[in-house]
Amino acid sequence: MVKILVVDDEKNIVELIKFNLLKENFQVIEAYNGIDALKIFRQEKPDLVILDIMMPGMGGLEVCRQIRKESKVPIIMLTAKSDEIDKVIGLELGADDYVTKPFSPRELVARVKAILRRTKASRHQEQEEYRIAEFTINFAKREVRVRGKPVYLKPKEFELFKLLATNPGKVFTRDYLLEQIWGYNYLGDTRTVDVHMRRLRKKIEEDPSNPKYLKTVHGVGYKFHYEPEEEVY
Repeated sequence: MVKILVVDDEKNIVELIKFNLLKENFQVIEAYNGIDALKIFRQEKPDLVILDIMMPGMGGLEVCRQIRKESKVPIIMLTAKSDEIDKVIGLELGADDYVTKPFSPRELVARVKAILRRTKASRHQEQEEYRIAEFTINFAKREVRVRGKPVYLKPKEFELFKLLATNPGKVFTRDYLLEQIWGYNYLGDTRTVDVHMRRLRKKIEEDPSNPKYLKTVHGVGYKFHYEPEEEVY
């Protein structure tokens, strides 16, 4: 489960953010000042930090500076100011994004998801290749090999297979896949996912009618299945 540290001296803001993140199945840890934020960050090692700029004592900019000395964890800055200088300084210190108060919780969650997607993609791309079971994914070449043989996948098929294969065992709903692969504003419906899954199975499964890897989770969506003894690289 993705762990997110939320730091703000206003408890109602923390609770609002926490409520919306928990609905998306994120784990949330809290801090109400800069000093505690750094302590908790070092203890808990979160996957992302949501950090208010204006706090008494150690402010968010200094917390961001300290975190960047020891970690590349994504940071979203919160600011009540419309003054552009705070945003610029935050980004120069290494923040990945900023949201101005008052903000839409839905927008904040969307930004969190977008940053986590970019972070995961970047981490895998640093590896260049990812191997699981009978498959090898080359991120730079956008190439998939099945049992050593290259298989041509269209762009959306590649993105769909990459997301599933790099998260083995995790169940994704059709709505989630539609948002992640086709985009937040895509006007299509979830049948698009089903059509691409059928095409994908024909290309990578030995028996598409009885898939070994691309499994349907009835009433929910899809997952990439692998046996425990298979080694993931």
